[in-house]
Amino acid sequence: MAQPPFEIPQQLRELTERNVEQARTAYGQFMDAWAQAMGTWASAAPTGMMGTGFKTVQDRAVTFAKQNGEACFNLASDLATAKDLTDVLGIQSRHAQTLMQAYALQAQEMTRLVMEAAQSGMQPKK
Repeated sequence: MAQPPFEIPQQLRELTERNVEQARTAYGQFMDAWAQAMGTWASAAPTGMMGTGFKTVQDRAVTFAKQNGEACFNLASDLATAKDLTDVLGIQSRHAQTLMQAYALQAQEMTRLVMEAAQSGMQPKK
């Protein structure tokens, strides 16, 4: 005798969506505070200690952290709306593919920016 497919109750999905939104808000506030702290730290560093190239690297790292956090919250939101195990597996598979592509592009950009910053840091000062 075949069992009916497992379905996630609507009330549980709604509760999960609310919790994800609350966590997303808290994470956004944390990331904003972190970015502000990093900016304060960079501006307090002695002149020349952090060149513009490395400031660019820092800014992109913050941007990537925010994007990656947002992607995880999007995954959680999508999973909260899943009606059954088949939905869950499909959502996770699409998320993994998208995230791997994003990580590859981010790694390429960070490598390029670090190389540029290192090269500009080695230029003789005029």
